[in-house]
This record gives sequence, C-alpha cells and structure tokens, in this order.
Amino acid sequence: MNVHVGALLKGRSYDPATVAFAGDVIEGLTQQPKMLLPKYFYDEAGSHLFEQITRLPEYYPTRVELSILRDRAAEFAAVIPNNAALIEFGAGATTKVRLLLNACDIAAYVPVDISGDFLNAQAQALRADFPNLAVHPVTADFMADFALPEAVKDMPKVGFFPGSTLGNFDPPDAQRFLESARKILGPGALMLIGVDLEKDEDVLHAAYNDAAGVTARFNLNVLTRINRELGGNFDLSAFTHRAIYNRDQHRIEMHLISKKAQTARLFGSNFRFRAGESIHTESSYKYSIARLDALARSAGWTPQKSWTDAEKMFSVHALKAE
Repeated sequence: MNVHVGALLKGRSYDPATVAFAGDVIEGLTQQPKMLLPKYFYDEAGSHLFEQITRLPEYYPTRVELSILRDRAAEFAAVIPNNAALIEFGAGATTKVRLLLNACDIAAYVPVDISGDFLNAQAQALRADFPNLAVHPVTADFMADFALPEAVKDMPKVGFFPGSTLGNFDPPDAQRFLESARKILGPGALMLIGVDLEKDEDVLHAAYNDAAGVTARFNLNVLTRINRELGGNFDLSAFTHRAIYNRDQHRIEMHLISKKAQTARLFGSNFRFRAGESIHTESSYKYSIARLDALARSAGWTPQKSWTDAEKMFSVHALKAE
C-alpha cells in the first residue's frame, strides 16, 4: 500500500479484504487515466448480474464454450486423469464444471473465488447433486498464491479456468497468473483454459453493449459496492457504461464515463472527474490460438490440445505444467 493510501486509511478498522479493496480503489482513482480492477465486480450482486449476462442473446462466449464442453465431453475425459482433483480458478456458477463432473473421473472439486458467500452457496448445491464428490471451497484471490486443501495434496491436479477470464488480464498479468497456477498445481498438472477468439468487431460490440442494459448495471455495480463497503458517495446516475474495441491491443475495453464535471468523496478525499472522463474498469483481450500457445509456453506450460466451435468463436485449451 502506498503512502497516500495508508494516510487515508489511518485509524480505520477494516478486515484485510476490505483494506485491500480500499487500497486498490484509491490507487486506481488517483491514476491518470483512472481505473478500477475488474475482480471487484464480483460481490454477490455482481456475480448474479454476470450470470444474467451469460444468458443474454448477444453474449456468445458462455453459450459457445458450453457447446464445446458438452460436444467434446469424451475428448476431455480422455485427457483428464482418473480420480483427479479439479481446481477451478475464479469459480462462479457451476454450469460448466457440471459438464466435466458428469463426463470425467473427478474425485474432488476445489472452487476458488474471492466472493465467499456466492462460492459456498454453489458448493452446497454441488454436494447435494454429486454426493460422492468431495467439495473443498477456498475463498481466496486466485491471482495470489494460495494453498490447496490437504485432502487433495496427493491427487492428480487439473486446473480449470473457463469463461475467457484470462482475457481480463493484460498480457504480463496473464503470464503471471499462468506461472502462479503452475506453481500451485505442481509439475505434471493439467490446465483447461477457455479463451475468446478474435472476430468481427460488430459481434464484440453487441456482446458488451447489450440492448437490455445488464452489462451496464454490472459495470455500475462496482460503484455501488464502493459506496456500500467503503463509504463512498458516487452518484451512479452521473456515470454511463461504454464498451469499445481497441483494435491495436486486441481487446474490448469497458469504461464508466462521467456525464458531467463532478466530485466524489472517499475517506475524506476528493476524486474529481471532468465531463467525459473515464474510469477504465475492464479489458477483455481476444486471442488467436497461436498467441495463446505462445503465452502458455512463456509461463512454463506445454500446449497439448485445443478445441473450437465450428465458427471458431471460442477455444478451450489443454496445457501441461512443465
């Protein structure tokens, strides 16, 4: 935490997760351009909003990835070792993992996510539906080191990172995540990872600017969370959602745009916004299969196999830890 953040938080009593949240928000809003980390979208309300997004007609990634997992189930079963422990980084709803649990010989499931309440609710539902499956939820930031449960220590490890979440990281952070996952899972582990492929810009624009406005509510919810958990006074009606495609960076960018000149307060400090000024809340990088394979190799993984849908909208990759 930098000196400025420490001064603003001095004398305040918060749990470690809230301190980290506050520090990241203050640092992000003092940068030029302003930014917020996308992991803070996913409080309980944000997690539910994202599940609504995945069911929107414009939002293809979830639908297409599910089709790959369902249609190629036998091929996934062939690469996953028997009696494996499946570790899902950033676990949300269990729709995708259920396809693997039904098709593969998985003895234990370790969902890892920062949103503990949502995580535990999903784990409870899985235990009811898969009584022979050992479920060990871990509340943690999957971008940081965390310990796997002792119960899965000696089992073959399979990481699972679906949903094109890797695309939310800038390339250096994506490499660091893959290096961290390799360290956590151990040598010889397998990793199944989903990535969104490069495609027509009109398709991308529609997916992140849906007609029903659910993505806009999801984006604005991070300000609601700052107000609720950190005592901020952001006026949500004074910001609007915008998503654009940055062709040079191969990424969709989500922004919250200030509709007017305004000031928000947080921990007694003012954060000023010009009319039209942006808070960059998320990037979603789009990959080619060759660029994903190169990234994996740079982080110590060996590409084993990849699967795509017929229109090559999305891909799932099997990587092996060196």
